Amino acid sequence: MDSDRQHKLEARADILRALAHPTRLFIIEELSRGERCVSDLTRMIGADTSTVSRHLSTLKQAGLVRDRRQGLQIWYNLRVPCVLNFFSCIEAVLQSTAERHLNVLDHK
Repeated sequence: MDSDRQHKLEARADILRALAHPTRLFIIEELSRGERCVSDLTRMIGADTSTVSRHLSTLKQAGLVRDRRQGLQIWYNLRVPCVLNFFSCIEAVLQSTAERHLNVLDHK
């Protein structure tokens, strides 16, 4: 594998690692509904502010969200809403897997 391809694959893996946590998936889903401030997300998630901030930082470093400061609050929104298309793909995989398991059970 050439070095350019290796770098591209590593960059993809970095994004997938950033998404690979239920809380971060929740944050992405919430941001798909509109901009949220850290305190809103903290309340929704039920975790402390530092934990939510770390999750947001991970998503920001991966390029999935961006922030803006308004007074003392930091507001977040999706940088690339197309990530939701990836979620649709994951749901299709889950559906396919469930159907395959049901077919196995039907043939017993």
